[in-house]
Amino acid sequence: MPSTASEPPRPRVLAIAEEANPEFVSVPLVGWSLAAALREVADVHLVTQTRNRDAIARAGLVEGRDFTAIDSEAVARPLYTLATRLRGGTAKGWTTMQAVTSLSYPYFEWLVWRRFREEIAAGRYDIVHRITPLSPTKPSLLAPRVGRAGVPFVLGPLNGGIPWPRGFEAARRAEREWLSYVRGAYRWQPGFGATFRHAAAVIAGSRHTAAELPADCLGRTVYIPENAIMPKRFALPPRAEPGLPLRATFVGRLVPYKGCDMVIEAAAPLLAAGQLVLDILGDGPEMPALRAQVATLGLEAAVVFHGWQRHEDVQGIIVGSDLFAFPSIREFGGAVVMEAMALGVAPLVADYGGPPEAVTEETGFKVAMGSRAEIVAGVRRALEALIADPEHLLAVGRAARARVHEKYTWSAKAEMVAAVYDRVLGRRPDWPRFFPEHAEEAAAGIDA
Repeated sequence: MPSTASEPPRPRVLAIAEEANPEFVSVPLVGWSLAAALREVADVHLVTQTRNRDAIARAGLVEGRDFTAIDSEAVARPLYTLATRLRGGTAKGWTTMQAVTSLSYPYFEWLVWRRFREEIAAGRYDIVHRITPLSPTKPSLLAPRVGRAGVPFVLGPLNGGIPWPRGFEAARRAEREWLSYVRGAYRWQPGFGATFRHAAAVIAGSRHTAAELPADCLGRTVYIPENAIMPKRFALPPRAEPGLPLRATFVGRLVPYKGCDMVIEAAAPLLAAGQLVLDILGDGPEMPALRAQVATLGLEAAVVFHGWQRHEDVQGIIVGSDLFAFPSIREFGGAVVMEAMALGVAPLVADYGGPPEAVTEETGFKVAMGSRAEIVAGVRRALEALIADPEHLLAVGRAARARVHEKYTWSAKAEMVAAVYDRVLGRRPDWPRFFPEHAEEAAAGIDA
């Protein structure tokens, strides 16, 4: 949409997102969703890796005009193969995968610079924005080069690096997170300090990540949560009214740190008494152990294992729930919690990592982080209180839905990023602040 005479021109943005794919999940979907939403507020040319070319073309973008695909497979492919072998062909060892595949990223950025350096130097773009990688551990070779060319470089959203909580070493070993013990070494990488010194703005996707950033860039850091939703995908009407038995749902990969076993243990007396029904959606290596746990407790009639489900089918099950139970002990973004809230289902989460950042006292329930036994006890107390007052869930679910549709849509997030663009382009005098309820970050110098 062209600007009017009273409005400044839309910024011309070169959006770098090595991982951006509308047909994938996790980081590639975040990269694509933000880049696509930014087209509402800026003239965006997306630069991504060649593996995403066909999916982006199917989404309607035209190569050359709307996006450029960079072929870094000569380095990326063998490193991905190596990382997969080191993980034993499983979905475990996320830190190992990130560490090994990050070795190919400098090559990708070098190819990007070779392709676009003349256009950047000529002022073809007002801003260069690196959207992915999301990890704060990956330096950018582009940041100092773009900065020296006189073009603002925006970095983020950055998220990750949440430490493993004490008392969950078994889960850590089960996930093959060996490299997580030395993760802090990333700060010694060549170019790490230069990346943040030359960033005109840094978008922190979580409060934990914001607190870990170099101190000299906190004044240029804005907190905007990593995840968001597309409202049209979450239009199903929520359950009309709760009634006993309450229906709780867990959705996620069935691995120890997601906490499904803790939900079962905490809910066992209520499930046995017919006061609660539990739906479990997902698959993974813990499935046999979880089934055995349910059988040992004699809860087969009250616990339904749905296995892996298509995304649209997952929503249909969640929306028929009264509560979304998800006490994961190490979650960066927690997109599934936000999706449940968007459907009007109140979440119950562990107060650690990404999920509780979207949950207020009015929009959900938080269980204090602690040992496994303490989390189980906290979940049980919360469930008992809700069964005693099920009407409370209606108000909380409505508030959760309203909050997500107000602040956590991709369009709302694009508007927030546009305000950051205005700041680095000198169109506004102050740094924007979108979540004033996080006053402690603002006091620490982080614009929340």
